[in-house]
Amino acid sequence: MTTTLAPAPLFDALGDPNRLRIVVRLCDGGPSSTSQVSQAVPVTRQAATKHLELLQAAGLVSSSRRGRERIWTLQTRPLAQASDYLNQLSRRWDAAVDRLRAYVEE
Repeated sequence: MTTTLAPAPLFDALGDPNRLRIVVRLCDGGPSSTSQVSQAVPVTRQAATKHLELLQAAGLVSSSRRGRERIWTLQTRPLAQASDYLNQLSRRWDAAVDRLRAYVEE
């Protein structure tokens, strides 16, 4: 089985409830401006910007300019990598439980 490192920055970024809400908002609503994101979560526009910048540093979102607004887009690849990692952990856990069961049944 191939071992990959845990995507710690991604999980750290998603560990905050407001950042998780932002990711869900971008997932459900598509690319959104900073003001649209700040209306979807219970934070100020300034706090939303800080959360978005942290999500960007973790590779979860990207941004572009449209006039005076910054538009944020969800990046799905890091989420797919995290899903793969969690599936890998699940398979390892299942194998450990199977070994324990076999040992107990002997």
